[in-house]
Amino acid sequence: MSATVSSGAGLRPEPFTLVIFGATGDLTNRKLLPALYQLFAAGRLPEEFTVVGFSRRPAEEFHAKVGEALAGHARDPGFARFREGFFYTQGDFEDADAYRRLSDLLGETDRKRGTCGNRLYYLATPPSAYEAIVAALGKSGLVGHPRRSTGGGWTRIIVEKPYGHDLESARALTRTIQGVFAENQVYRIDHYLGKETVQNLLVFRFGNGIFEPLWNRQFIDCVQITVAESLGVEGRGEYYDQTGAIRDIVQNHLLQLLTLVTMEPPVAFSAEAVRGEKVKVLKAIRSLTTQDTLERTIRGQYQSGVVGGRAVPGYREEPRVAPGSRTETFVALKLFVDNWRWSGVPFYLYTGKRLPSRTTDIAIWFRRAPHLLFRETNIKEVEPNLLLVKIQPEEGITLRFGAKVPGPAVQIETVDMDFSYSTSFRVPSRDAYERLLLDAMLGEQTLFTREDEVEEAWRVVTSILEGWRASPPDPLPTYPAGTWGPEEVDALLKRDGRHWHHWA
Repeated sequence: MSATVSSGAGLRPEPFTLVIFGATGDLTNRKLLPALYQLFAAGRLPEEFTVVGFSRRPAEEFHAKVGEALAGHARDPGFARFREGFFYTQGDFEDADAYRRLSDLLGETDRKRGTCGNRLYYLATPPSAYEAIVAALGKSGLVGHPRRSTGGGWTRIIVEKPYGHDLESARALTRTIQGVFAENQVYRIDHYLGKETVQNLLVFRFGNGIFEPLWNRQFIDCVQITVAESLGVEGRGEYYDQTGAIRDIVQNHLLQLLTLVTMEPPVAFSAEAVRGEKVKVLKAIRSLTTQDTLERTIRGQYQSGVVGGRAVPGYREEPRVAPGSRTETFVALKLFVDNWRWSGVPFYLYTGKRLPSRTTDIAIWFRRAPHLLFRETNIKEVEPNLLLVKIQPEEGITLRFGAKVPGPAVQIETVDMDFSYSTSFRVPSRDAYERLLLDAMLGEQTLFTREDEVEEAWRVVTSILEGWRASPPDPLPTYPAGTWGPEEVDALLKRDGRHWHHWA
């Protein structure tokens, strides 16, 4: 992809100012600040690089958060120079005076730091604040035309997930944003798309002649995509109780992974070509009827149990979760992509909290060998081949196939052929936020979702939500923390004559 080539080739962005809304929040502390420092230490940021924090809390709290997030680097050469570029302004997200102060500060940093009017806004706030911030930026004159920005600089905005709560709210947010920003200024971020193995999917498929000819309904039996988390809601009970697993993971991460597995080869590795093929896949996914949701979706909620040898509470016992909550912490569903390549191939998507391990992978099951040559031996059935793309915690690819066991008798065992990023390249994978931040700084949109991608994903998810509302389960299925989900999940695959690869 062009993003891979440009970022990998060591290009550095022009001087610019990164404005972080929600600068004292958890995302800034855990992800953005460490990623920015790693880019700086690797020489990927310009000397004039500047950060302006914007939040309701006092400036002292912001600077303390910066120190806390980067404590391990305080003795690094150049660390003081990195910190010199940090500024802060306090204010409410709807306060016009706060944006006037921000405008004055940005003008000052342009003069003193040489940032040339280039501005990248990052919405690291709760989604409820997005529309107010975007509207205020527009009213305050802080957003330049995509090609004729005030002062000659460029303006871009990064929007975190979740992008809306359903299809209508996503459309409303899009209308607000497009009333202020052009689409080529908007970067809707999904950090999964910044992971090396996710990006490698396109290279693996389209850069190797041995796989692409098999990548279709004639050779592939089914695809299973898993995003499993061992953690619970981790203090985010109030947010999660309004969101649930389908909005938190399915609408973005899982459907994005599905598009990369199934998309047609783009005419070029450009942002519009790649994203255009992903939209075609999403358009081809069948919406689910109420009957479909009964037959092809499973949801559940974790109860108390043991994860990693530690006793953990049930979801309803978590802080700031409603005692009688029916919010799902687990979702499994079967989808179909109605196009020529994938007609009839089921895609099983799984996600849940408090599962046995933190695992994200894509399991591609090939069809069984069409004719069993070993009838007169003890071999009654040959396992189908499996291609497993491992995204986290370890990044790599495994090909599982049958091999003869040494000895006079004909016995077949499945064996694994493994590729691992850590052992093959002997360099640590960059954090996804490093890659995505750098691409936004460079103006490369390939790994960011387009407006029509978001809406098509919400179309699919909204059809499921409507089916659930029309026919709610009573009671809601549950599963003990530390297990692979409700018992009903096993039946979802067994009735199709398949099994989930985690249970193999």
